[in-house]
Amino acid sequence: MSGLRSFVVRRLLLGGAQTVAVVLLVFALTEALPGDAAVALAGDQPDPARVAAIREAMHLDRPAHERLLDWAAGLAHGDFGTSLTSGRPVSGYIENGFGPTLLLATITVTLLIPLGVGLGVLAARHEGRLVDRLVSFVTLSVYAVPEFALGVLLVTVFALRLGWLPPTALGYGTDLLAHPAALVLPVLVLLSRPVCSLSRLVRAGMVDALNSPYVAQAHRYGIPGARVRYAHALPNAVAPAAQQLARTVDWLLCGVIVVEALFVIPGLGTVLMNAVAERDVPVVQGLAVVFGVLTVVLNLGADLVAHRFAPRAGVAA
Repeated sequence: MSGLRSFVVRRLLLGGAQTVAVVLLVFALTEALPGDAAVALAGDQPDPARVAAIREAMHLDRPAHERLLDWAAGLAHGDFGTSLTSGRPVSGYIENGFGPTLLLATITVTLLIPLGVGLGVLAARHEGRLVDRLVSFVTLSVYAVPEFALGVLLVTVFALRLGWLPPTALGYGTDLLAHPAALVLPVLVLLSRPVCSLSRLVRAGMVDALNSPYVAQAHRYGIPGARVRYAHALPNAVAPAAQQLARTVDWLLCGVIVVEALFVIPGLGTVLMNAVAERDVPVVQGLAVVFGVLTVVLNLGADLVAHRFAPRAGVAA
C-alpha cells in the first residue's frame, strides 16, 4: 500500500509539473505566432489609431510576462479570457463545443472496450488458427485506411447511394442525441482504428498470459477455462491496453478535427478550426490548455491502472 501511495504521489507531482509546462508552452507558442492580432481585427485598411486602441483594449501593449501572469491567474479561477472576434468568454466556446465532442467520445469508448477486448481475446484463444489470422487480416486492413477516406466511403455508400443515414449533422446543432442517425457514421469512423489497435494489444497480452506458468498451474488445479481467461489472464493483459485506451480517449476528447469537419459536427475540433481561421488567439490558447490538461489527467489515470494490474511495469515506467 505504501508503494502504491508513493507511486500516486510521484505521478501527481509529475502531472502538476506537466500542467504548468503546458500553460507556459501554450503561451509561448501563441506569442510566437506571426502577424498582429490587432491589425487583423482592424480590417483590410487599418487606421493606426484604431490599431493602437485595439492593442490597448486587448492589453497587447503590456509586457509579455505581465500578460502571462494575468492569464495564468485567470486560468486558476476558470477564466480562459475573452474572444477577440466576438467578445464572448472563451469558456462559453469550450462549453458549447465540449458537449458534441464528449457525446461522440462516450459512444465510441462504450463500443470500443467490448469490441476491442472481445476481438483480442477471441484471437488469442485461437492463436495461429483461422480465426486468429482472419481477425489479424481484418484489423490490419481497416487500420491502414485513413479516417477521411473511410468517412467519404461510408457517406457515399450509406448516405448518398442507399439513403439510410444522413451524410452530415448539418442543421442539428449541438443536440445530437436527439438525432441518433446522424451519429452512426461518425462513430463508425472513430471506432475503426482504435478497435484495431486495442484488439491487437489485448491479443498480444493474452497470448503471453495464457502461455504463462501461473495459467498452466490454474489449469492443473482444475479451474474452469473461462475463469482462467477472464479472472487470471485478462487482468495481466490490460496494462498496455489501458494506456492505449487512455491515448484513444485523449484523442477523442481533444477534438477529432477530421471527423468533425467531414460530418459538420460543432465540437471542439470545429471550434479550434474556426478560431485558427479567425486568428482568435484567446480561444486557441484556452483550447490548447484544456487539451493539454486532459492529456495529463488521462495519462495519469492510465499509469495508475497499469500499476494496479502490472506493478512491475508501472514501477519501470
